[in-house]
Parts: sequence; C-alpha cells; structure tokens
Amino acid sequence: MSVTPLRVKHQHPRRDPVAAEHAAAAFLTALGMDLDTDGLAATPARMARAYAELLTPREFQLTTFDNDEGYDELVLARAVPIRSVCEHHLLPFTGVAHVGYLPGDRILGLSKLARVVELFAHGPQVQERLTKQVADWLATHLHPRGVGVVIEAEHLCMTLRGVQAVGATTITSTLLGTLRDDARSRAEFFTLAGIGPR
Repeated sequence: MSVTPLRVKHQHPRRDPVAAEHAAAAFLTALGMDLDTDGLAATPARMARAYAELLTPREFQLTTFDNDEGYDELVLARAVPIRSVCEHHLLPFTGVAHVGYLPGDRILGLSKLARVVELFAHGPQVQERLTKQVADWLATHLHPRGVGVVIEAEHLCMTLRGVQAVGATTITSTLLGTLRDDARSRAEFFTLAGIGPR
C-alpha cells in the first residue's frame, strides 16, 4: 500500500503579538476597564494570545493510502469538535462536524478528517463557508466518489448578545458527488451522522 504524504500549513500574514497586546489594552480601556487592577493587568496579553491561538490552525501531514481492498462504502467521522470565531463579532462558535466520504482510489488517515476541519475552523469564519471549505478541500485532495459535511454549532454572537437565544444551534451541510446525487447514499450519510427527525 503506497503512502502519499502532504504537509498542510495554513498561510497567515505576519503577526505582531506586541501590537496585538497594545491594541487589546486600548480596546479594553476604551470600554471603561481599569487595567491597573490585579485581575485585569495581564488581560491584554492573555487576550492577544487567546485570539492568536483561536486563529491559528496546527500544521499536519495529510496521509492518504492506495485503496488496495477496493473499499467502496461510506467512511464517516462523527462529532469532530469544532471551535471557531464568527467573523462578524469575533465571538466563538463551538459544535461538532460530521465528515464522510465515499472512497475512490485513495483512502485517508482517519485523524486527518478532524485535522481538515481544524484547518478551516481556525480563523474568522461563517459556518456556511466553513462547511463548504471542508467538503471542497477533501474533494480536491482525495478525489472521492462523494463527500458529505454537516456542522452543528452554537454561536455565542446569537446566544450571548442580540436575540440571546440560549441553546439554539445552527446546522449546515454540503454534499458533493454521489452523496449529493444519489438519494440512498445521501440518506445513509445523514442517518449515520445522526441527522434527521429528533
């Protein structure tokens, strides 16, 4: 079985942690926070580090293998944790992704499904785009017969502010290839992902 590795690294513009800390301090001060108190003195630095972490995916080695056995059934990773940041308010949204594919000539190292989700989740996002980016990336790099991605997430910009709809979740999906075109394959994907009547 031949292995095809690919180093995956998300390109980011150059970052300036010191400038980010100063900007965070100015932001908090403008909102009336007293940064001379013990509890808030180090908050700008912590805030800058926290956002840098939320916005930076880890590098990983994409590993695919020849599909020597001719496996042609659905491969699905359920409940892959997601944490991202809404690009409209820079508040986090968290949830799970269900990612599946129908193999073609190559199969994927299973942990890499979660890595691809992380790759696109880290950064200012909207859930609809995130869902499509994961599906399109897998289709491009794996050339499967079909790809399905469903994301269920709670957005703090919706639960902590504005409408304050605590507990509301948003579900998005992207289906490609056979999982989009064939009703039985589509139904199998949604059933195995646990999406349906509740």
